[in-house]
Amino acid sequence: MSDVLERLSPLFRPRGIVLAGVSSHPGKFGAVAFHNLLRFGFAGPIFPIKPDGAEVFGRPTLSEVSQVPDGAADLAFLCTPAKLNAGLLRACAAKGVRAAYVASGGYAEAGEDGRELERELVETAEELGVALAGPNGQGIVSTPVSMCAQIVAPYPPPGPLSMVSQSGNVGSSFMNYGCLTGVGYSKGISCGNAAQLEVAEFIEYYAEDPDTLATLVYLEGLEDGRRFAEVARAHALRKPLVVLRGGATRQGQRAASSHTGALASDDAVFDGVCRLAGAVRAASVEEAYEAAAAFATQPLPRGPRTLIVTAAGGWGVLTADACVRAGLELIELPDDLRRRIDGMVPSRWSGGNPIDLAGGETRDTIPEVLDLAAAHPEVDAVIYLGIGIQAAQANQFRSGPYYPDHGLDRIVDFHERQDGRYAQAASEASELHGKPVLVATDLALTDRDYGNSGPLGVQRSGRIVWPSGHRAVRTLSQMLRYSRWLSHRST
Repeated sequence: MSDVLERLSPLFRPRGIVLAGVSSHPGKFGAVAFHNLLRFGFAGPIFPIKPDGAEVFGRPTLSEVSQVPDGAADLAFLCTPAKLNAGLLRACAAKGVRAAYVASGGYAEAGEDGRELERELVETAEELGVALAGPNGQGIVSTPVSMCAQIVAPYPPPGPLSMVSQSGNVGSSFMNYGCLTGVGYSKGISCGNAAQLEVAEFIEYYAEDPDTLATLVYLEGLEDGRRFAEVARAHALRKPLVVLRGGATRQGQRAASSHTGALASDDAVFDGVCRLAGAVRAASVEEAYEAAAAFATQPLPRGPRTLIVTAAGGWGVLTADACVRAGLELIELPDDLRRRIDGMVPSRWSGGNPIDLAGGETRDTIPEVLDLAAAHPEVDAVIYLGIGIQAAQANQFRSGPYYPDHGLDRIVDFHERQDGRYAQAASEASELHGKPVLVATDLALTDRDYGNSGPLGVQRSGRIVWPSGHRAVRTLSQMLRYSRWLSHRST
């Protein structure tokens, strides 16, 4: 096991947890963290510390850390006042704790007195050999051990992503997208003020973590830009790294300083560092998440040659414009592919790229066209627009006053099966031919309540659906830039 895996293992795969600051008041951080550890079934023992030893959530508590069995816990999670935490750290280390997460605020973000408390905390951790995350953070998630040690949920589904965030709320947003789309997380941490363990250490850990296929980062400032560049490049050579930065403007930098005590850095310089290191920058939470989810679940494009398959013309036109603006190559439809499609659909189809089927498809047309498109040697990537239209109409039939009579039951079943087949076909074409096939439809948002079989089928295949062609294009262009960076490193 490498040094970084060994050092941070107690944070993400603890044998047991000492939870200090447990409260019977359900609004307190300690009560919330205890509830979430119990609620999501943490795999190891939990030792809740409460001075009066009273039960919380029907579970007994310990009145002091000295009552924890020796060696039974290797992680301490502290929700106690800042002035108490250095002493608690000593008590926990005496029991065999090797890592600590401090959720408490009142440190560097709170002024000079807080900065002094933070220095004391770090000095104590380093003296004891304890890996220290936080303070002023929201918590840790590790789905392989069913650990939700957070003072604010969510708990995302298991998946191939990991994240580190200097903001608890942004970290929650990253994980909320996992809950929304189904492409979930292995690990996540809000590193707060990053007083000892900085963002760079977590990037280094995720690069070596076999459960992580792509990493999301939100940061507001860096103590050591050179160190960040080194670990970002090492990570990008192994797996994709997506970075969202707050404080890119002067006003944002001022907000970041008051939020986590972060140090400002020039955004143009930071952008150059990311480009050289192979890190993919994003401008928003959704952009960052969509890029990371695509990296973790889709093959990389080998080039810019893009083909659009659409069930309706307007979507194809807008997405074609977006492709050109993003630097993708909207190729002329190859003659052999045009001839194959001519034999499958009525003559009203577009005859070009985008492939607009104009409503002329039959039962097997879309699966066959997706396979032909992804298989063609002159195509590097496919964007499929409009999945879910048939299932949306099926829902109108099903919820109307005439269902199931008048043959509506049969057409509803057919439409819902078809869109489910299209989702499966997109995934199969991508996997079979080793090319990205990105599926986009606004029905991923508007038809969520009843479970449209098109978007839902894509989700069940382990991939995300983009809510617009524009957003799919944006992600594809990021995938292409990363693919080119990798290819230049190997030549």
